[in-house]
Amino acid sequence: MTGVVVAVDGPSGSGKSSVCRRVAARLGLAYLDTGAMYRAATWWCLDRGLDLADRAAVAAAVRGMDLRMGMDPEAPGVHVGDVDVAAAIRTPEISGAVSALSTNLDVRAELGARQRALIEAERTDGTSGGRGVVAEGRDITTVVAPDADVRVLLTASEEARLARRALEVHGTADAASLAATRAHVVGRDARDSTVVEFRKAADGVVTVDSSALTFEETVEAVLALVAEATGLEEVR
Repeated sequence: MTGVVVAVDGPSGSGKSSVCRRVAARLGLAYLDTGAMYRAATWWCLDRGLDLADRAAVAAAVRGMDLRMGMDPEAPGVHVGDVDVAAAIRTPEISGAVSALSTNLDVRAELGARQRALIEAERTDGTSGGRGVVAEGRDITTVVAPDADVRVLLTASEEARLARRALEVHGTADAASLAATRAHVVGRDARDSTVVEFRKAADGVVTVDSSALTFEETVEAVLALVAEATGLEEVR
């Protein structure tokens, strides 16, 4: 049996992670958060005291990194060696530094190769029993898995994305929280867009704009695309 691959890209704050986790859980698929891989690589390099501007040294360090991704959508862990970094990689320090790695083309090549290997393993005989995987990030629909069964660009207006990220990070979407969040959301998108296109859907990629949708409505929209393209039904 060959499993289904669902690829989802989109900008910061579009809801990729939460939506993809829910879609994967409801379909009984594995879940791959490729953004967490870049965050873990950033943590690894900072922990080793590397200058992130030294692109060659950073790429060499990432190639030697023992990264293990948990792919259970209910509890997707991230380990570097024996260290659980799931919480550490979500700190403001990592958020502010991760673009140094995500715009490093040698790092993108290394992590992209690892992502393709993880996706292929789940397509055939992985943690979901070969049923498949939902993978989300910036370049999954175009570079990592352009042959995915379902390819989605999940987007939203800047206002909606800022509000969501402010609520996630600060617990409120007041003016101060929005201002504090803007640099991470808008700034990172601007930096990452210099090396990968994730704001406009490529040919064959379906855009889902969640600006006016609730979380559940967005999940249902993605599930409908999967059902239409593959006939895959939810796990009961």
